[in-house]
Formats: sequence, structure tokens, C-alpha cells
Amino acid sequence: MPSDREVIGLHEPQFCGNEWDYLEECLTTGWVSSVGKFVDRFEQMLAEYTGVKRAIAVVNGTAALHIALKVIGVKTGDEVLVPTLTFVATANAVEYCGAIPHFADSEEKSLGLDPHKLEIWLNEIAELRHGECFNRQTGRRIKAVIAMHTFGHPVDLDPLLEVCRRFKLELIEDAAESIGSFYKGRHTGNWGKFATLSFNGNKTITTGGGGAILTNDEELGKEVKHLTTTAKIPHPWAYYHDRVGYNYRLPNINAALGCAQMEQLDSFLEKKRILAERYKFAFSKVQGIRFFTEPDFAQSNYWLNVLLLDDENAFIRDTLLKKLNTSGIMARPAWTLMHKLPMFHSCPRMDVSTAENIESRLINIPSGALLL
Repeated sequence: MPSDREVIGLHEPQFCGNEWDYLEECLTTGWVSSVGKFVDRFEQMLAEYTGVKRAIAVVNGTAALHIALKVIGVKTGDEVLVPTLTFVATANAVEYCGAIPHFADSEEKSLGLDPHKLEIWLNEIAELRHGECFNRQTGRRIKAVIAMHTFGHPVDLDPLLEVCRRFKLELIEDAAESIGSFYKGRHTGNWGKFATLSFNGNKTITTGGGGAILTNDEELGKEVKHLTTTAKIPHPWAYYHDRVGYNYRLPNINAALGCAQMEQLDSFLEKKRILAERYKFAFSKVQGIRFFTEPDFAQSNYWLNVLLLDDENAFIRDTLLKKLNTSGIMARPAWTLMHKLPMFHSCPRMDVSTAENIESRLINIPSGALLL
């Protein structure tokens, strides 16, 4: 096996801006915890870049999803439609609310939730009662849809939003992987009532750990900020909390890192698109495999680059993964589909054959801006 120094990472962070200066300021002033100027600045930078009215920084993307689901009214016993091709955090956040993930299929053109197949499925199993959607098969309310922008490639949002309107469903965009990605010229995160971001160490920009909630509803934004800061009523010294809140605040020292990273985001994205173009050219000459490119309605950040084997070559996926990793090139398969995980075996689902097919053929390859 190659040593760590010889391994080409899947998506390593790049620190070449003001990171050290901003972190030093936090340490020098002592503002390292949940209050400080960098939290406010980071939230403002996120809102301005994505075009939303309000961004609330939180401790990670999973916490962001949890709060988004709580605030839109997901309750114990509800169902939430979730792509089976997603990271486990998407389904876990539904469980945190006492709700049940209801797994949906994906489409190959975006790798994300298939709005047309979802509409056919809901026509079969859903009914409206008093302005709300119910699953005739289980008797449970279907409250929301989570659309995850897979590997940074936007879901086809317009037809999905129409499905949500027709069936009275709330839409949340799991944009954890898609900062810097645009759908029809507008940044992801502007279609759902909420969208969520992640700034884990392997994301396009990082705060070490961290996430954010985006919304175009100012009042809901205030509620989210309140709930994620333990529902404390502002006061110079008294501690009074008016609701059950959550200690999901992003520390100032992490936000400082995020501010420095946001200053470099355009540069990161430019490098990642150049890398994607080079991959596209290189693999255009290889038979039996193709480099996945953004759908025609989107501009993707190419967070993690994707190779798709032809159907007849799917059987060599694991052999390729082993060869790449033992050669010092970090590569991985898609996440194990949610309905295959033991804790979600009994959850409802539609036919997910496209997601199963994608999972069997997909390989992620090194994608960081640091490679250029």
C-alpha cells in the first residue's frame, strides 16, 4: 500500500488565503466559540453568494436538515420522500424527527431525484385530505420531499416543484454538496422552503465541520436562528429560553475559516471545472466507461467527479476500485443505497431500479481544486 504522502486524495481542502490570519484573530481576541464577528460575516457571505434572503450557520449539514424538517412541521409518524441514492444524513435527519423516510428513485441525467417517476408514484399511492397529502398504503401523512443535489449536480427542480405544489408537499433542498452549482442560472437553494449546506473537510469549501440553512422567508429565518441558538431570549446576562431549542451554533473560529474559504470560492470552482474538462477529454477515448457531465439545465460545481461504467462492465467496478486505491489514487463507490441499510429496510419505497443501476456502475475519482 502507498504511504499517505503518495495517496491522491478524493477531495482535500486547500488553504491558500486568509485562513491563518482570521484564525489568529480569533485566538488573540478570545472569540472562539458561538458568538463573534466571523459568524455574522459568514452568514452574510453565504446569503449574498447564493442569492437567498437569510443564511444561518450551524454545526453541520445534518443539524441543518434536522432543523429544516422541524420548522416546516414534520412530526412523529409522518413520511418524508427521500432519494435512496443519497448520503445517510438525509435519511437520518428524517428519523431524528420521529418520521419515516419514504425512498424515491433517481434519474441518470442528474443523478438526483426523478420528478417524473415520483409524480407517477404519487398518482398511484397518494391522496389529498383537507389540503394535505396522505399515503393510502400506510395511512400516514406525507409532509415533505428532500431533493439532494448529488455530487454537486442540481436536481431538475422546476418539474419537482410542480409535483410538490400538486400534492401539497414542502420541498427542502439538500444542497450539502452543491455550493457553487446553479440551476437555470440561479444558485441551488432558492426553490425549497429551506435548503441546507455542509462544510465538512471534504466539501468545496470547508469550516472543518459546519453547515448552514438557507431560506427566502425572513420570519422562518428568524425562527431557525432562535431554535439553533438554544431558543434563548436575548438579554445582557439573564438566561431565559422560551422553547425547546438546539445547541447547533457554529463556533466563531470555524466561521473564520469559512470566511477565508468563501473569499476563494470562485477560484476553487474555476480549477474544479478545468479538472472536470480534462477528465472529460481523457475518458472520451476510453471505451466502456464515461465521465459524467452536468445536465443541460445546470452549471455544476463538480464537487466529486463521477465515472459511470457501461452496463456490461458493471461487474468490474470493485476490481477498479481496488486497483485505484492500492495504486495511491483514492476512489470510492456511491453510497450504499438507503433502502439497503438495516435501519431502513422496512421503510416504504417506490421502484428504485434506476438508483440501483447507477449504484452498481458509479466510481468517484479525485476532484479537489488542490490537484491544479
